[in-house]
Amino acid sequence: MSKRVLMQGNEACAIGAIKAGCRFYAGYPITPSSEIAEVMARELPKVGGVFIQMEDEIASAAAIIGASLAGVKSMTATSGPGFSLMQEAIGYAIMTETPCVFVNVMRGGPSTGLPTRPAQGDIMQARWGTHGDHEIIALYPWSVGETYRLIIEAFNLAEKYRTPVIFLMDEVLGHMRETFDMPEDKELKIIPRLTEEQLEEEEIYVPFLERDFAEPTPQPLVQMGKARFHVSGLVHDESGFPQASFEISDKLVRRLSNKIKIHADEIAMYEEYMVEDAEILVVAYGSTARSAIKAVKVARQDKMKVGFFRPITIWPMPSTRLKKLLSQVDGVVIAEMNLGQYAKEVLALTKKNLKVKLVTKVGGELITPKEILEAITSLQLELSEF
Repeated sequence: MSKRVLMQGNEACAIGAIKAGCRFYAGYPITPSSEIAEVMARELPKVGGVFIQMEDEIASAAAIIGASLAGVKSMTATSGPGFSLMQEAIGYAIMTETPCVFVNVMRGGPSTGLPTRPAQGDIMQARWGTHGDHEIIALYPWSVGETYRLIIEAFNLAEKYRTPVIFLMDEVLGHMRETFDMPEDKELKIIPRLTEEQLEEEEIYVPFLERDFAEPTPQPLVQMGKARFHVSGLVHDESGFPQASFEISDKLVRRLSNKIKIHADEIAMYEEYMVEDAEILVVAYGSTARSAIKAVKVARQDKMKVGFFRPITIWPMPSTRLKKLLSQVDGVVIAEMNLGQYAKEVLALTKKNLKVKLVTKVGGELITPKEILEAITSLQLELSEF
């Protein structure tokens, strides 16, 4: 039977990570994510885990990669400035196919920006922050309860696809408190890290074989015995040793990209509301989506045919479903706490001449339902005149 609990968003993130099997956390305090580190410091030792406060975010990112390669599920958490420092390490984890989770509780920027205010300015940084051609998985909940459940899924995806996963939050989500029904352990799906004993009888362990990832295929990342293998951020062959030939380089980069790209529809998660007869679609994510769904419900009461779409996997974008919905509507309202980072990606999915309204904020305040409703009403008037 589920248990009713009251939690802060950052607390739910930490507790959910431990439930997913996280046993190593390295981080550096930074507002508004610091409570994650505080909870981890208190709770990890109780389950035999290790918490370490590093000297900076670069070291934190490197530490969790090392811990994962040694066989332990690992995580770090930060905010915008620290996330910027972690980008090279994220690329290293992509190249070395190291499962780990990077939490970014977003604040206003650029630079030190607004440490205690919400923002959604790191959407494109999550996608393209590290250099080179690569795919990324980035999840973004909208409630405390979903934070708990989704951080577990972040670890599962990291294990299944052997990749770093970005877990996006914002200051509002990180610091607000909500009640939710915490599921029982038996209700949770958790992909475990394999142990060396579970390896098939192989004389040589080949860690970077091409696989289709149709089923969960976590690999033992234990640098000992049979599972010992070479790790390098350089382009490498299936054994992990550096190779610089065109054929190997091209094959590796394409494989790292395709293992996520060809399964994008399987990875993609989203929520929708009243889209069947919608003439206007409202797209929002994270805390902003809470205001958006309220605005859509009020608009429906006023007899406006408005639907709501919330991407949960920000990356890979739930393009297939969103593209279909955009083809069915005449206008779209996109609300986000930045200057339209995701809007560009949304609008790229359609060739239709849609009427568009952007609702953006970068001043450290949450977008209100009233502001989104005003955009819906204005767009409705334009469509009526048209």
